[in-house]
Amino acid sequence: MLIFETQRLLVRRYTSEDADNFFRFSGNAEVMRYIRPVIPRQESDTFLEANIKLYDAYPNTGRWAAIDKADGRYIGSFSILTMDGNEKKLHIGYALLPEYWGKGFASELLKTGMRYFFTHHQPDILYAITEIPNTASQNVLIKAGFKQTGTLNEEGKTALVYSFNREALPNNG
Repeated sequence: MLIFETQRLLVRRYTSEDADNFFRFSGNAEVMRYIRPVIPRQESDTFLEANIKLYDAYPNTGRWAAIDKADGRYIGSFSILTMDGNEKKLHIGYALLPEYWGKGFASELLKTGMRYFFTHHQPDILYAITEIPNTASQNVLIKAGFKQTGTLNEEGKTALVYSFNREALPNNG
């Protein structure tokens, strides 16, 4: 099921057929460096299935596959997830396989994903979380208009919390 598309990408729900790509992503130490520990294949498959089951329980949220329109290749993941289990406080996320870094895909995903969020969700504030050393992600967020608004301690690491207010969207929409 298609969630949204950008100029170069399709963002869609994961399916069980995505297990190989999901593992290429969740088992990659470079990709997971600022996200979570890498996991072995069996855990990756279990995590994928758990994410798929959440689509119906939490409409318009989840982890989704990002696909290159030009060649149909999987390039990474995009997400809108709850913060600390609070269904009214959502954060946006993106991560790409290393061969797609530095090509503008993160900015493209974020820009369109923000519009998707504000079209499909009521909260006026969208959050993003990034670890302090992840300056590349911080630059993407700042370029999109996010402002650092706090810090968060997760699993012994300090992360920066960014936020974006609905009113700051061009055409407020």
